[in-house]
Amino acid sequence: MPGNFIDVATVWLHAGKGGDGAVSFHREKFVASGGPDGGDGGRGGDIVFVADDNLSTLLDFRYKRKYNAQPGENGRGARMKGADAPDLVIRVPRGTVLKEADTGLVIADISGDAPVVVAKGGRGGWGNARFATPTRQTPRFAKPGLPGEDLHVTLELKVIADVGLIGFPNVGKSTLISAISAARPKIANYPFTTLVPVLGVVRVGEERSFVCADIPGLIEGAADGVGLGHDFLRHVERCRLLLHLVDVSGSEGRDPKEDFARINAELARFSPALAGRPQIVLASKCDIATQEQVEAFEAYIAGQGVEFHAISAATRQGIDALPGLVWQRLQSLPPVRTFAPEYTRPDPAAAPRRPFVVTRMDAHTFSVDAPWLERILAGTDVEDYESLQYFQTQLGDAGILAELVAQGVEENDTILIGEYQFDYVF
Repeated sequence: MPGNFIDVATVWLHAGKGGDGAVSFHREKFVASGGPDGGDGGRGGDIVFVADDNLSTLLDFRYKRKYNAQPGENGRGARMKGADAPDLVIRVPRGTVLKEADTGLVIADISGDAPVVVAKGGRGGWGNARFATPTRQTPRFAKPGLPGEDLHVTLELKVIADVGLIGFPNVGKSTLISAISAARPKIANYPFTTLVPVLGVVRVGEERSFVCADIPGLIEGAADGVGLGHDFLRHVERCRLLLHLVDVSGSEGRDPKEDFARINAELARFSPALAGRPQIVLASKCDIATQEQVEAFEAYIAGQGVEFHAISAATRQGIDALPGLVWQRLQSLPPVRTFAPEYTRPDPAAAPRRPFVVTRMDAHTFSVDAPWLERILAGTDVEDYESLQYFQTQLGDAGILAELVAQGVEENDTILIGEYQFDYVF
């Protein structure tokens, strides 16, 4: 990518883990048995994306690829809940589209003002006070906090503009946007002067305006990555109307009819939807073209069923009337496109509540694969009888013990759960 403009980046997002519940017992003078009073853990921090109009590039994401939200605070004694972790706020340019990196599905379009929660922090674990019952009065275990969501995300910047200027290099796009707006792009007589999209606000009277984007020059093969076009074609996707500039004078040694056909072919190859986007063809540099050249090209464009206007930035022919013409055309077009979320998070309610897989490794060894059970085991004191009793109750309630019996488990067979190993006893 030329210069310091970055409009695509890939990052890893790790929302905060929930804080662990506390194992604690009330201690007070003259109170012989205060009972369990361990508090719950705090919620892990979410990862939130916010549009920032002061940013215009994803350059920052070139140097930092991993974002970790803070974990929730662990619970404490006296039934004190751990503090929830603050959210991690990531600022991106307005118009950034977030996609799931592996599938390409849209997660969110950061175009509005409202913050968007992209990855949710884990729930805090329960303290041992929650496990107290008339028969279990001194629970010495608690629930660990749940992990936060992990996402591998691709960020794509798609500028938000009503109108996009397209065409081959050196057809006068930068000159035109500087003539109809306050934008001041670099202008020079060589290809690829414009290396980044340039946005300009075009005023039509005192209260009406629209946003115009100068898209860096496209060339044949842009959809395959030739030149700069492939990097910037994505910025045309939001535009409601395309102003297609063609050098009608042929000053660069090209045929204007072939230029028009080639650019439209590249748009169609990149996205079929772009091929049907409304266009106005602007025959630029008509001040140095012959009358025959302008008339021949106008007849060709009329045959394509596309609106035509001849302009010259040097003499301002057609320039002053152009904003009003574009404004009137925009009134009949739908609003700027936004990308609806396509990626859906796995719904815990739709999945089995406590899925597990029991595998017989050999004649006397069984393996239990159940991530949710491993989290319970992590908060279990294997040296404490009541804690182990609670753990065994979870095995029974989930149907794991019944499945072991169905697969022929015998006394003293080995049961593997995560990093732990148990002997099966009746």
